[in-house]
Amino acid sequence: MKNLLIPITIFALTLGSCVSKKKYIALETQYNNTKGNLQKTTLEKEQLEAKFSKIEERVVSYNEKINSLKNYNTDLKEENNVKLDMVGKTAVISNSMKEKMRETLKNVDPSELANATTLKDSMNVAIAYSLKKSIDMSSLENSDDINIDIDQTVVMISVADNMLFNTASYKVKNKAYKLIEQLANVIKSEPSMDVMIEGHTDSRSINTPAIRDNWDLSVKRATSIVRILENKYGVAGSRLIASGRGSSVPLLENTTKENRARNRRTRIVILPNLDKFFGLMATNETLEP
Repeated sequence: MKNLLIPITIFALTLGSCVSKKKYIALETQYNNTKGNLQKTTLEKEQLEAKFSKIEERVVSYNEKINSLKNYNTDLKEENNVKLDMVGKTAVISNSMKEKMRETLKNVDPSELANATTLKDSMNVAIAYSLKKSIDMSSLENSDDINIDIDQTVVMISVADNMLFNTASYKVKNKAYKLIEQLANVIKSEPSMDVMIEGHTDSRSINTPAIRDNWDLSVKRATSIVRILENKYGVAGSRLIASGRGSSVPLLENTTKENRARNRRTRIVILPNLDKFFGLMATNETLEP
């Protein structure tokens, strides 16, 4: 009996050993498969992350382009609003100013607009409307010594130099102060207008210890008038421009004494400050013809 148990025990141990080895091989195979799947999944995950990263970069890029286009569109609108168009030879007007001008023209009698076919025509109507409403020039005589002219969008008041200065001098005559005060009242009556004072001389040369030439004389004369307008009669300095033209813009040929006298002049140019002008005029009532 003992002899029979020994072989049976050996067989059982051998059989148990064979089953464990098969399980091991199966487990090893399963492990390798799982490891391979994990590696494959990890690779796929990395690939997906790379694709997602590229997508995110594209989204950021597209958003930047969209924002850039929005900014560009805003810039175009702003640029369009400040884009300047020439009006004749004397003024420029932006789109935003044109819109204000249209609001002003709504207050003008239709008969005044009947012949306004161009932008320049419309602006002239608007300026004329403003001048008739707010500038009183009745105190200034339109004589040989003082000439008043409205040309396109500006008012030009030309004063002979003998009413303001002595020969070859830029010191203002005492008797000229009454005239300058009248000019100041005209200027202050329309706050939407800026003013340029132009000094003009004849062609005869000048050179003194105080005055180098005609350019110097014309600038000093203009500056003298500007100082009086500001300091004595309260015209805001921000509205004043002093300009010297020398003998470069004569009215007549400098061939006679009379012509030279006409060329020696101070010109007061009343210029519309368009933003102020149309802003102030937009609420005014219709001007009766």
